[in-house]
Amino acid sequence: MNTSHDHTAHTAKAGHHHHAAVVAPETQSATVLKSGGDTIYTCPMHPEIRQDHPGNCPKCGMTLEPLLPELEEDGNPELRDFQHRFWWTLPLTIAVTILAMFGHKLHWFDARTQTWIELALTLPIVLWAGWPFFLRGWQSVVHRSPNMWTLISLGTGAAFIYSLVATLTPQVFPDSFVSMGRVAVYFEAAAVIISLTLLGQLLELKARSQTSAAIKSLLGLAPKTARRIRDDGTEEDVPLTHVHVGDQLRVRPGEKVPVDGTVTEGSSAVDESMLTGEPVPVTKRVGDKVIGATLNIYGALVMRSERVGSETMLSQIVQMVAQAQRSKAPMQRMADVVAGYFVIAVVCIAVLTFFSWGFFGPEPRWVFGLINAVAVLIIACPCALGLATPMSIMVATGRGATQGVLFRDAAAIEHMRKIDTLIIDKTGTLTEGRPAFDRTVAAPGFTESEVLRLAASLDQGSEHPLADAIVQAARERGLALDKPDQFESGSGIGVRGIVAGRSLVLGNTTLMLQQNVSIDVLLPQAENLRAEGASVMHLAVDGKLAGLLAVSDPIKASTPEALSALKAAGLRIIMATGDGLTTAKAVGARLGIDEVHGEVKPADKLQLVEKLQREGRIVAMAGDGINDAPALAKADVGVAMGTGTDVAMNSAQVTLIKGDLRGIAVARTLSEATVGNMKQNLAFAFLYNALGIPIAAGALYPLTGWLLSPMIAALAMSFSSASVIGNALRLKGRKLR
Repeated sequence: MNTSHDHTAHTAKAGHHHHAAVVAPETQSATVLKSGGDTIYTCPMHPEIRQDHPGNCPKCGMTLEPLLPELEEDGNPELRDFQHRFWWTLPLTIAVTILAMFGHKLHWFDARTQTWIELALTLPIVLWAGWPFFLRGWQSVVHRSPNMWTLISLGTGAAFIYSLVATLTPQVFPDSFVSMGRVAVYFEAAAVIISLTLLGQLLELKARSQTSAAIKSLLGLAPKTARRIRDDGTEEDVPLTHVHVGDQLRVRPGEKVPVDGTVTEGSSAVDESMLTGEPVPVTKRVGDKVIGATLNIYGALVMRSERVGSETMLSQIVQMVAQAQRSKAPMQRMADVVAGYFVIAVVCIAVLTFFSWGFFGPEPRWVFGLINAVAVLIIACPCALGLATPMSIMVATGRGATQGVLFRDAAAIEHMRKIDTLIIDKTGTLTEGRPAFDRTVAAPGFTESEVLRLAASLDQGSEHPLADAIVQAARERGLALDKPDQFESGSGIGVRGIVAGRSLVLGNTTLMLQQNVSIDVLLPQAENLRAEGASVMHLAVDGKLAGLLAVSDPIKASTPEALSALKAAGLRIIMATGDGLTTAKAVGARLGIDEVHGEVKPADKLQLVEKLQREGRIVAMAGDGINDAPALAKADVGVAMGTGTDVAMNSAQVTLIKGDLRGIAVARTLSEATVGNMKQNLAFAFLYNALGIPIAAGALYPLTGWLLSPMIAALAMSFSSASVIGNALRLKGRKLR
């Protein structure tokens, strides 16, 4: 049982056409720091940075990642390292903070002893947990690329060194800096900043680790071995890497096709849905093309390998996904530019503060200069600035999850509100993605119930998905099925057998012609059903046509409502599917989609996204299959169905857990609310720095005699962070529907 012979031929042709998709090489303008290694490492924020060994990006300080991850790779070593640093030192941070805030009130220790205890608690936090930040800060100076690491390392370093000096040589400070029996120290400020920064890094690394998950899922599709037929007719299992062009390979039922090639013996139905999006298994006979990583459902095949290694369709999709992911512009690009100027400005202000007080301030002038310069660096340390975006993202992602919408990263939330064009795959996105019985058309002399009962009785001996749909439909209608006395498969084009003494033949047009069964009486009905996108089978009883059975991929119940809402929001809706153009147009007409692209391959979907982006459109791509993965990764926002493949979900920036397209409208509303919240947080953080830095520098001292000590600066910094967190939490109550 299968679709018509014409459909099979088309699919075979389509499979051959897949191989023409050539992935453009990476841009030659990339900065390759070193070459010669097997693995190339690149920066997730600056994809032009390349080198053949692990390290940090010279521009932003982020840890470089492999361009193509290894399938056997055991997690993210940087994530594990930061987890250890964070969790082992978090108790120390809590302890030193409590001691600094309440120690003098509870009189646990004398002032001098408390200072030394705070130093002991802070040392491992600063020298071990914070070491990567100081290293990145130093690299930012060496590479003349100031960034947030510069400011974090300067702020925490200044707070710690000042406090260390105050602990070791308190006598150098004037009496005015003695408070509660000791010179004020700010170990807790350094500790809290480092712990908060580590927490932010953990959240970011977990989000980034999903980038490689898509490629790992793709790599995991390929079978590990192939069964090769030797020249003498004996067979052996060999690793996939040992398969060469021209080898004869056997593919048994239930096994995956190892590489791309051509069938030389046998016939079977092959499930290509993971690569082509076609929901109905495709019949493969001698001369037809088969694609590596697709699943042979039943029947043994012998094939000749034609494309192996990086030439296979699966490998090309892997390359396209990797290229699309690395080519995305990161959301923080503008933040990096702003941070660079911000860091330079803060350092200049701190230096100016130090020398201004040193030359022109009251005695002790240089001590005042040092204290105020440290206050500038501490109050400018970007906790509020650093939390402004992550806190909004944390709350928004949690809020979205409760509504069935998963965002992969901050860029997805930022871009979701901007989309004006939505490309939608058909199978599994607009439709259910699995064959379902549609209807029966009876020939003269037969009833619809009888046709369905006889077909289902015969199909009990078949494992084909279309047969399952027919048998299930008959049982749902309470039809009594007979057990077939004889049953045989018709080489993938149908089945034959004897039921209750009657000779039955069920299959496509080709099988009917082979059995000399005239199908002219129901030919118009068959064509109409195919035009509606259904797969049509003919049933012959004792050599006479009894009727037609149609199996189709039903449209999801939520799809019409979702499309109406998206159109009302002003989105341009485009359907792009690997199905035939007739089927695609039929579904498009039923859903009111005017712009329909049929028979498109993974590379074609990617090119459609790129074409629209060149026209200035902000493009979202919604799909559920592996064939959608390159386009999902390249789109400004990729939207995957949670009911689809893992690869699609890992390639996309947004996943709709229930596979309900109405989630896109929810995601857009949440995106608008979140971006507005992030802008409020960033504005507050910059306003806080704009007001706090001049006060810390002593701008008000000539008029009021006020100075902002590092302790007050640390308190103000904490207050600003709390304000940002509180504002972000307001997103929890935002109405999304």
